[in-house]
Amino acid sequence: MKQIRTNMIRAGLDALYFSGAHRVLRPIFGGVGTVFMLHHVRPAQAGPFQPNRHLEITPDFLRATLAYIRASGIDIVPPEEVRRRLAERDFARRFACFTCDDGYRDNRDFALPAMRDFDAPFSVYVASDFADGAGRLWWIALERVVASADVIDAPIDGRIIRLDTSTLPGKATAYDRLHGWLRGLPGDLDIRREMSALCAAHGVDEDAISRELCLSWDELKPFAADPLVTIGAHTVSHGNLAKQSEAMALHELTTSRERIEATLQRPAVDLAYPYGDRQAAGPREFALARTAGFRTAVTTRPGVIFADSSEQLTALPRVSLNGNFQDTRYLPVLTSGAATAVWNGFRRGTA
Repeated sequence: MKQIRTNMIRAGLDALYFSGAHRVLRPIFGGVGTVFMLHHVRPAQAGPFQPNRHLEITPDFLRATLAYIRASGIDIVPPEEVRRRLAERDFARRFACFTCDDGYRDNRDFALPAMRDFDAPFSVYVASDFADGAGRLWWIALERVVASADVIDAPIDGRIIRLDTSTLPGKATAYDRLHGWLRGLPGDLDIRREMSALCAAHGVDEDAISRELCLSWDELKPFAADPLVTIGAHTVSHGNLAKQSEAMALHELTTSRERIEATLQRPAVDLAYPYGDRQAAGPREFALARTAGFRTAVTTRPGVIFADSSEQLTALPRVSLNGNFQDTRYLPVLTSGAATAVWNGFRRGTA
């Protein structure tokens, strides 16, 4: 199912590019700038089963993107400059803002050198539990469970379902079904319980994943000191705020900000909502982010930035640099706003 969706998106991007429709739509839907969303930046991984491939791009593609942005005369700015331009209605030049979620070590090892090549600032949103080495990156743990198993038994919809994972198509189907089931559980504790059971049954050390992949606090200190880097918050546990009580969600927000500021000795006034879609961040969460003192907050809802985004600074949309679409011909389509306009039914606002 996800492959069909990927193929449809690629066909849509190709149609916009080859028809030239993105050039026609840009004056209407191009807005004043783009906030790009990234996760991993690292060399392409080996292996045919990579269900989370959409969450990573290569350093070469990042450099190609940066080269395109610079050649297009677009300013590359940090989140605070996005806020300033919106607040002061300074739209003389278009802007791009690069943001990386979760705090992966490859952001330091591969993204930062690329950004230095173009003197380009970027923001990395850190989940405190990941920096502690105690967080649960359950989507990666799930990938490892499915990759290692020939059959998986899971209690889906109140009964044990046996999933055949002995073939590559079977693994892809099983991952999609398990991922959807886990995202649909009532709360984060339910996800943790079920993932712990799956990891225990299939010999996956889920506790080691954050230590393996994410920057520790000791590593974040010199990283955050780089003048190109802004560290933002991504909550404490990377939980779905919309499924938490108001008190718990506010605790996740304020504690993550306080922890970063105390440890790194620098302000943390920018936020990325975990998951960030309509099921994870809505009007209540946007208001809580303001209460917690964040000056900007980004979602995963697709869209470019318009002048009236100044009224929604804690509900900013982003454009994903998706690992499934690492083709430079898509860059003018993405920055034109055409792709997200089509996705949003030609509505400009996404909050």
